[in-house]
Amino acid sequence: MSDAAQSSIDLPPPRHRARRDLSASAVTAGLVAVLVSFGGTAVLMVQAGHTAGLDAARIGSWIGSLSLAFGFGGALYSLRTGLPIVMAWSTPGAALLVTALAGVPFNEAIGAFVLAAALTLACGLFGWIDPILRRIPGEIAAAMLAGVLLNFGMGIFSSINQQPALVLAMCASYLVCRRLAPRYAVLVVMLVAIAIAFALDLMQLDLLDWRLTEFVWTTPAFSAQAAVSLGIPLFVVAMASQNLPGLAILQAAGYRPPASRLVAATGLLGLLAAPFGAHSVTMGAISAAICTGPEAHPDSTKRYIAAATYGLGYVALSVVAGAVAVFFQALPPALLAALAGLALLGTIMGGMAAAMANPQRREAALITLLATASGFSFWGIGSAFWGLAAGLLAHAAFEYKRAGAQA
Repeated sequence: MSDAAQSSIDLPPPRHRARRDLSASAVTAGLVAVLVSFGGTAVLMVQAGHTAGLDAARIGSWIGSLSLAFGFGGALYSLRTGLPIVMAWSTPGAALLVTALAGVPFNEAIGAFVLAAALTLACGLFGWIDPILRRIPGEIAAAMLAGVLLNFGMGIFSSINQQPALVLAMCASYLVCRRLAPRYAVLVVMLVAIAIAFALDLMQLDLLDWRLTEFVWTTPAFSAQAAVSLGIPLFVVAMASQNLPGLAILQAAGYRPPASRLVAATGLLGLLAAPFGAHSVTMGAISAAICTGPEAHPDSTKRYIAAATYGLGYVALSVVAGAVAVFFQALPPALLAALAGLALLGTIMGGMAAAMANPQRREAALITLLATASGFSFWGIGSAFWGLAAGLLAHAAFEYKRAGAQA
């Protein structure tokens, strides 16, 4: 059993010690995860809403219902168990909907969202996830984690071309704080970045309209066409591109989550939120890496505070979801890219170290890392799944070869 899992049993229930475990680094990690995860996906959902011809109220309901569902679910689970459980919306699913929603009546799209959530719930209830996760070697999971995050690390340097003064100031702040106060490095970088963005007039906040979210009910309608074109692809993409990688990231960080139970929880939350526009509740991947890394807290048993902060942050955002989506569009892309990369440096380093620790599994881990980092996509499924598949295939081939040589 991992240290994190053992500690969660030996210590008092997390909800009774959350105040004692509260730390600035964990809260900052949770807020950075919100910043990194909200921006790109919210913009995709706005685009998909425009494709479907939705008005501002329904788009706000879509973003708000998702934020409330997975924010509340993740925060509650983290505080009850002491595990850093990060739930999210499906970014690949949102990208799929940008084109797939065209010409589909929205009530039939809602029916497809209900179908995808019901299939996810069934996978969890029947216990199909835990056996899969147990068969993933730790080195392969760590390599997939490093591969998923590698481009975020490189994004620090590619974003210098966009906003050199902003990004170089962020890097300088990070290096100084890593030397003097390492636990607060990401917090200082975030504050410096926002201050400089304001000073350089890089944020256009005059377009904001701070109106409250209206949660608009749409009665689902079911059709075979929407089920085939939306429901089943959403389910497959969410399971392959987010649920399995998200659970593997938790495993790579040393946690042993109840995988099938968590997937069932995401399906149930998605089922409840779907009539308000929610397309898919999943396990977080990139956001989970931020909340479970050493930057969140040196003590792995206290990183659940980062996940709880992330969840509560999304609950707060759900109240003004539409306006916040506009706010994130106003942030300089270079700021988000550099902040994500700096926040994930420790996690990338840990993932690479764990992936290459065992010489016998090093080559399979390298294949996993390269395939995942390539960004390869096929059948609408992202590189995290294909990297995992390539690594497991290589691992099986090499283990078979070794077993034959020993015989």
